[in-house]
Formats: sequence, C-alpha cells, structure tokens
Amino acid sequence: MTIIIHHLENSRSQRVIWLLEEVGLPYEIRHYARNKKTMLAPPELRAVHPLGKSPVIEDTDTGSVVAETGAIVEYLVEKADGRFGPPAHRDAVLRYRHFLHYAEGSLMPPLLVMLVASRVPLFGKRIRKRINAMFQVHLDYVEGELASRPWFAGDEISAADVMMSFPLEAARARAGLDGSRPATIAWLEMIHARPAYQTALSKGGPYAYA
Repeated sequence: MTIIIHHLENSRSQRVIWLLEEVGLPYEIRHYARNKKTMLAPPELRAVHPLGKSPVIEDTDTGSVVAETGAIVEYLVEKADGRFGPPAHRDAVLRYRHFLHYAEGSLMPPLLVMLVASRVPLFGKRIRKRINAMFQVHLDYVEGELASRPWFAGDEISAADVMMSFPLEAARARAGLDGSRPATIAWLEMIHARPAYQTALSKGGPYAYA
C-alpha cells in the first residue's frame, strides 16, 4: 500500500507530506515545478485530476484519487486509524473541525487576494491595504486562540495544526505576522522543530515559507 502525492513546489501540498511523515503511512512523491513566468502549476497535473491543481493524492490500495487539502487530510487521518485526528473531548473536537476548515475557508482567501493585488499597480495597492486590515483581525483571533493552549484543538498536535501551517507560514512571509504575536510565532517554531516536519522539508524540495 502506498499513497502517491502529486506535489507542487512552494505550495500547500507540503502540508500533506508533513502529515504523511507524522502518521507513518508509506508514500511516494511525484514532483512538479511551477511555470517560471506565471508561477502556475504545469499542465501535467491535469492528467491526474481535471482541475490540474496540487495537492492530489492517489491511494494504490483503493484506486481513489483525492483532491483539496482538507479532504486529503481527513482521508489520511482515517487511513492512519485516527492518528492526528480529533481529540476525545467534545469542545476540542469542535475546535479541531473549526480550524481544519477555517484554514482554507477563511484564512487563505484574503492572503490570495493580497498576493494578486501586489501584482497590480496603483489600484492593487488600495485593495491590498484594505484586505490587509481585515486580515489583521484574523491574526489577532489566531493569536488569542494560541495564547490559551499550545495547539489549535487542545493540548496535543493534530491535523488542525497541519492545515493551519501553510496560511500562517505565508502570513509570516508576506502579511505582517511577526513577533508582535508571540504565541503564533512560538507555534510556528514548534512545528518547524518537529522531526517529521524537517524530514518532509528534505523530501519535498523547494518551500519558501518554513
């Protein structure tokens, strides 16, 4: 049994490699490079999934092809018999579910808007300023949550932390996340120090956000 991960450099799919290392499932990486001019994924990914996006995984056990990071993470947690899944306490379960979906549903969209706006002169600068003000509300919210416990769902690391890693790493690189939010920075340092994270970095190739 092997999970094949179709992995695009400098992308969300780095999280999937990290999770695979944490839960101990056997896997194989197929690497893809971005177009140097457009920074988009190469057309070869459309042969794997019609959307042509990464991450995508294939399960050689079942023949399943799974796209979307959140769906992949849930699939792998189930495949790993619940490792890195929701804690036992109900409040922690609700936090787990919230942050599992908050990462892509609420935190990533303004980051993407700011990235696009940064490439548009004049008008883009106005949009970026407005969206950045809204994004700071998200960073304040995250800081408040991590100030009250070490991990997003509770006292133990979970897949919710894996999902939250990419948007917060991106925020540190280009959206003002700094030492003024010490709990969030401490959380980033904790995940970066994990052996499984370091192994995933060495296997994943170029990743600008660690």
